[in-house]
Amino acid sequence: MEGEPLLSSMVSGDRLQVAAAGAWTAEQAGRLEPLVEAIATQEPQVRSVAIDMRGVRALDTYGAWLLERLIRERTALGQETRIIGLPEHYRGLIEEVRHANLKPPPRRPADGAIRAALIAIGRSVVGIGNDLLQFVEMIGALAVALGRVALRPQTFRLTSAVHHLDRVGWQAVPIILLITFLIGGIIAQQGIFHFRKFGADVYVVDMVGILVLREIGVLIVAVMVAGRSGSAYTAELGSMKMREEIDALRTMGFDPVEVLILPRVIALIVALPILTFLGSMAALYGGGLVAWLYGGINPDIFISRLKEAISLTHFEVGMIKAPFMALVIGVVACSEGLQVKGSAESLGSQTTSSVVKSIFLVIVLDGFFAMFFAAVGM
Repeated sequence: MEGEPLLSSMVSGDRLQVAAAGAWTAEQAGRLEPLVEAIATQEPQVRSVAIDMRGVRALDTYGAWLLERLIRERTALGQETRIIGLPEHYRGLIEEVRHANLKPPPRRPADGAIRAALIAIGRSVVGIGNDLLQFVEMIGALAVALGRVALRPQTFRLTSAVHHLDRVGWQAVPIILLITFLIGGIIAQQGIFHFRKFGADVYVVDMVGILVLREIGVLIVAVMVAGRSGSAYTAELGSMKMREEIDALRTMGFDPVEVLILPRVIALIVALPILTFLGSMAALYGGGLVAWLYGGINPDIFISRLKEAISLTHFEVGMIKAPFMALVIGVVACSEGLQVKGSAESLGSQTTSSVVKSIFLVIVLDGFFAMFFAAVGM
């Protein structure tokens, strides 16, 4: 074919004459590469090389770079290499390529163990800072959306809030009751097993009552809600982001925070205290049942001792924590959902990140509350 690239060579004394023809373009890469590689190592004993380009009918940047590569490889062998017969309109391209990559890129030194550790720490700190910034931005966006709804209550999506309240609240009741019932029973069984060595079986009631109402009840429920509802929020918003539904809402003049996120967060803030109350009651019931069947503590004695051991303050401590934990779970889940990119891998990664971060922040928040209530004497 007329456009097929050709590269022939002939030795004349101590000179290698190379003739190029055809099209030297990227479309001919499969044919050009073997030809150039063969000529680059041919006749290494000659003193000079002349490359005749009169037969070339098309030349692009790819072909010019192959020509430059051939020249550099022959020059590296100590041979004088020059181009002859090059059409005038290709000279500018050849000159541009000739001045490219004259020096090899500097080799990056291998990272030592200490350097790699410091780099990893630095990236982790930057990641934590970005996560904190996203959290604060979402809090601010929710506050703005809540302010608009307060000024115009008719814009609040009540139907959406009730729907999500049903999903994260009512539909979660069975699993919450089951898990907290079992946790209460396990705490009672372990307490009886160890307290019995000291003849202090009855103090298991104090331990179960205070621990469930102040810490375990709200913490277990919050962790379960983070894994159940928080991951669902992230997956839903992430899927909407992938299908560009959130961008479509913005195009239509709607605020995605007000339409999608605010009803979800409010539903979570309402549902978590209710689930905490039900879970705490189920845990106390499970502890009382195990104390009766395993420890021989009569239900009347259990209830009587429970009244002496706990107070309204213990109940208040647990219930005060619940809305704040719900807010943290909702904000983290929704912000992670909005960070989803256009792939299923990103959706899975952000969903996992949402659950891990929510559980971590819930535990940290519980620790801060414990120190605060200890400081104020609750």
